[in-house]
Amino acid sequence: MQFTAKDIAMLLNGTVEGDALVAVNQLAKIEEAQQGSLSFLANPKYEQFLYTTNASIVIVNNSQQLTAPVNSTLIRVENAYSAFTLLLEKYNTFKLYKEGIEQPSFIHETAKLGENAYVGAFAYIGQDVKLGNNCKVYPNCYIADNVTLGDNVTLFPGVVVYFDCVIGSNVTIHSGAIIGSDGFGFAPNADGSYTKIAQIGNVIIEDDVEIGSNATIDRATMGSTVIRKGAKIDNLVQVAHNAEVGNNTVIAAQSGISGSTKIGARVVVGGQVGFAGHLTIADGSQFGAQTGVNSSIKEADKQWGGTPYLPYKDYLRAHVNIRRLPDLEQRVRELENIIKDLKKDVQ
Repeated sequence: MQFTAKDIAMLLNGTVEGDALVAVNQLAKIEEAQQGSLSFLANPKYEQFLYTTNASIVIVNNSQQLTAPVNSTLIRVENAYSAFTLLLEKYNTFKLYKEGIEQPSFIHETAKLGENAYVGAFAYIGQDVKLGNNCKVYPNCYIADNVTLGDNVTLFPGVVVYFDCVIGSNVTIHSGAIIGSDGFGFAPNADGSYTKIAQIGNVIIEDDVEIGSNATIDRATMGSTVIRKGAKIDNLVQVAHNAEVGNNTVIAAQSGISGSTKIGARVVVGGQVGFAGHLTIADGSQFGAQTGVNSSIKEADKQWGGTPYLPYKDYLRAHVNIRRLPDLEQRVRELENIIKDLKKDVQ
């Protein structure tokens, strides 16, 4: 689908310099763009490419001064970065637009689908499932019995949602994520074997949540594992049974939250951070990558790092000293030799 510079300028409330009828059908970086591409310039570090790019249209700030001839048509706007972000959102909406029921797919006769639903081929929707309006269930998804989805939920290919789970509105779950698999619950026996503890709870995901590919959120033993409104969970994150992730908390890839741990609101979790079980983490906490958290944190809005965790500045100082250990060891050996020589002299 093509758009002219005139069309784009109207959408962005911008002004055209050059051919208003030149058309584009794709977006691209300014240094890589070819004919038919739309790009933008917001960072002065990339200004050199404005004069060499093959992009048909470039969005620039109103304040942009030209120091050489430009081959592209320019669209001047108040903020080029914000304008291009808006176009990316529009473009993504267009690319991901789906509707209708593809075949073969299975939808149980008791399932209720809202308006403008999309169900991709080989998807399975079980008994008493409820889908809100504008839900998109991509191919090879599995939605088990008695699952509820709110409005504007997107499940990308291969997502699995186990029975009884509840997903709010405006939620996106990326490919391969598992919602509601059994929590890791086993009771040890006298002979060293283990007996599985039935996991009969569910997972509740509130509104405006995004969950990355291959993330796993376990169902509760009893009650619910809860992901609160606005939380963002990256790829390959593990949230164990009966855990809770607070409002607008963000968790980077390969992090793990053990069972019954409660993460507060606005918490920032770097990659590969590990939380022990049955902890409470204060609102606004921030954790550097690979932090190991083995006890509850009660002070809000603090930064932490290291394993086991320390206040972040203390962790940095400790890390500096760790790097100096080989030199310190060498100095200790030298001092020991000096002491030995002094003892010989005394004798």
